[in-house]
Amino acid sequence: MLHGRESLTRLIGQRRRALSSPLARSLRSKDDFDFGEASSVNSKEHERIVNGGLESGNAGERGSEACVEWVTCPVCTDSVPADDLTLNSHLDACLARGKKRKLSQRTLLQLNFLSKSRTKTCLIEANNPNVDECEKEFFEEKQLSSCHHSDVVMLHENCERCESVECLNHAPSYNSESSRLTSILELADEGAVKSKAVHPHFSSTFSSIIRSPRSDSCKDKGTKHVYTLETLIVGRRFHEKIELRHVGKVYALREFQNFKDDNAIKVLCDFQGFKCSLGYLPRQLAKYLSPLIDKYQLNCEGSILSFPEHPLDAVPITLYFQKRVQDGDIISGCQQDFESLWENVLHANECAKPQTVSVTRYQKNFYLMLKDVLDNHSHLFTSAEKCLIGYFSSLSDDAQRLFVRLYTRKGPLFRLSNISYKEISDLNAAIHELQVTGYLCSLFSSAQTFKYNMKEALDLLTVSELQQISNQRLSKNGIPHGRKKEIVEYILSASEKGACPLLQKMVLEHVGKCVMISSALEKILWRIQAIEVAQIMDESIDQSDMETTGRCIELSENRLLTNFSEEALYSVSRTQQQFFSYFSASWVYSKVLTLGVSVFEREHRYDDATRLLRKLLKRIMCDSRRGYWTLRLSVDLEHLGCFNESLCVAEKGVGDPWIRAGSKMALQRRVIRLGKPPRRWKMPSYADAVMQKIKEVAIVGRPLSNETMAKSLFYGYDDELCGVEQLALQYYAEEGGGWVGIHSESGIWMTIFGLLMWDVIFSDVPNVFQSIFQVAPLDLLTDDFYVMRKSSIESQLRRIHEGMAEEMLITSWQLHQGTACHGVHWDRFSLSDLRAAVSCIGSHCLASLCRILAMDYRSWSSGMPDLLLWRFHGGDADGGEAKLVEVKGPRDRLSEQQRAWILTLMECGFNTEVCKVTPSPKA
Repeated sequence: MLHGRESLTRLIGQRRRALSSPLARSLRSKDDFDFGEASSVNSKEHERIVNGGLESGNAGERGSEACVEWVTCPVCTDSVPADDLTLNSHLDACLARGKKRKLSQRTLLQLNFLSKSRTKTCLIEANNPNVDECEKEFFEEKQLSSCHHSDVVMLHENCERCESVECLNHAPSYNSESSRLTSILELADEGAVKSKAVHPHFSSTFSSIIRSPRSDSCKDKGTKHVYTLETLIVGRRFHEKIELRHVGKVYALREFQNFKDDNAIKVLCDFQGFKCSLGYLPRQLAKYLSPLIDKYQLNCEGSILSFPEHPLDAVPITLYFQKRVQDGDIISGCQQDFESLWENVLHANECAKPQTVSVTRYQKNFYLMLKDVLDNHSHLFTSAEKCLIGYFSSLSDDAQRLFVRLYTRKGPLFRLSNISYKEISDLNAAIHELQVTGYLCSLFSSAQTFKYNMKEALDLLTVSELQQISNQRLSKNGIPHGRKKEIVEYILSASEKGACPLLQKMVLEHVGKCVMISSALEKILWRIQAIEVAQIMDESIDQSDMETTGRCIELSENRLLTNFSEEALYSVSRTQQQFFSYFSASWVYSKVLTLGVSVFEREHRYDDATRLLRKLLKRIMCDSRRGYWTLRLSVDLEHLGCFNESLCVAEKGVGDPWIRAGSKMALQRRVIRLGKPPRRWKMPSYADAVMQKIKEVAIVGRPLSNETMAKSLFYGYDDELCGVEQLALQYYAEEGGGWVGIHSESGIWMTIFGLLMWDVIFSDVPNVFQSIFQVAPLDLLTDDFYVMRKSSIESQLRRIHEGMAEEMLITSWQLHQGTACHGVHWDRFSLSDLRAAVSCIGSHCLASLCRILAMDYRSWSSGMPDLLLWRFHGGDADGGEAKLVEVKGPRDRLSEQQRAWILTLMECGFNTEVCKVTPSPKA
């Protein structure tokens, strides 16, 4: 993947709709594009959707187009024209001056600062008459003393626990005058939910009490080491068409060579003497089940419970998991760990099951998002825009679900014949309702609209449909074996040449009726112009459209250098609260240019790459990405043969205070390599530290294959296939010295840091919590995190150094378990593993590690060694020791970030080494 691509994708989100705005059409046009006029394109109102747009009476088109609309700046509260570029420039200037209103804390994670009693809970009372007896037993088991975290509603999309607590009815209410979170949920004596004030554009549509799903306990099947799970087979459309009624037993096996999902679990069956694939277990379940299968070597077989009506629907099955137990393996601690992880599997399995029609998590989350925006940021929208957003609450459940489903799909066009969701009972009624309210519009009602969307229409057709059109209308032979992209280009070329007058009509007949999100609503939900450029850039790379990619780079360069003042770019991050710069348009444009550097380097256009890098380094002085920019500039100059200049750039970068961790070490190593006589006669002072020898251990494994591009798989000590990390764990458990450990990389360290520093992370610091959806303060990834909390951080570090870390860890786990927090993986690591790690690491080493993360979380939050190992001396009371190991396969080598971490850990006193796995000579 190109460097910077993943960062850009996270910025624009998962939605990858092809944009059809004036800017998008201009960037994709083959005609010359005047970048100076780009800003005026988006400053106008979006044009009415052709043949199917909103009527003049609809909310999206209200108001005169001649009138200039104004919005309130969220930074200085001044009125600003609603033109995208003008607003972006104004925001950057305000952020640069540090002129920021003091906003009160508004986050679901900050309950410590509320005056409300902490005895309230977001779970349903066990004595509620609406709860059946089984659920009463479930809630009685979850005593308040062991789940204080239930005070917090978990809204984070990636936290699987939030699926078990239906959050909407427990949503916070805001007082618009005090701007303070008043409560999470208040349950009346009779079990009813008290009504809350709602934004005038919203009406509460989710009023029924929603129950939390419960998980069945592990069932016995004649032995205490057999566990039962009722789940589903998914992904049927991608596997063999087998008559399920003739299938006997089914088997679940890990699929290690699945490059899309490292946790994939395939379901197989015996059919007519062959092993046939039926599909996979749900990805959400496999995430937690696969570590159990790998660690405890579970055997899994089962049977099909029932047969779905449609052959591609999910298939309900029962699976039985049996542990391979050897004499002496079952000890109480090990069994407790397994039971704890199995509870996570049961929870994930419940979340992976289809929800009932009345309960759709994505629908309620989208509603919460809109409500939060209108409650707290309504000053950013015009009255017509607020009205259009507010219509969502008045839609029926079917219409709400359909809109959210379509909005999160790629688009922009959706064939009605391809729209089918089980939770939507009346699709036609939902579409009609969305069209009336202006959320959707239909297309292809005239030749003019069809001509404009010809490419999008062809992309909607299947390969067989395209081949049929090609064979019938364009040539006798057509392109029977061509790829879809080739057939589409062939048909487009024929259409432009007028080879077939009836071609457009024929394509229209195949496509059928289509709908798309209306431009008025698209403009509101996707309104920042810089983000639009980033999405077009991302899509053009996917489509290998280098012309559009070049236009995006040129436009971003032009905007960054001309439309944002040099003072703003220099001083944004010099203010006390530098995280505000992350929300500026210049930040987005710099990300586009960073990805553009990678694109130029891939094409060996080093002159263009160095040009962009010089401008980025000159214009943006205070940014953590300066390390990457400086390193790439030095490397590209070396490619161009400018060795002396490359060395000078590296030497200057070593002294840059914004270049840290792996980037700094990479530049130091370049200086040592390039600065040999006669260029430099004196070795730099850091030479000995950088070139320090790292301890290495070599182990021999039996590889599955020696393919160059294949993932390294080896036969483990138990003759089962495994990766290099699992092989190393087995080595250290036996020949390597009886170590116990896990493959964690940075995950366990971020979890330990989050738990030990929980009160610091969520301390009452002004302006760092702006939304209920945050899982960390906005300044966590900046230097301000340590500066603003220095006294409390040092206090926690002293407690850790004095040996109180394990006590702090247990307390934090019991109080906050399940609450979404950045870096904390509740379901990935058990409390017993965390306690063992903290106990064996030692107070001095642990305090040093936490100080590094607290002072520069952004630079050091990745690159930690793969394995964390520990072992106790005699009994637990006698203490223990820990070891950190970076595992490398036959074709791998240490990255600069990994090397920097290992040397830093060695300085802190950690026992650290590199384990190299090599194939046996016989292999």
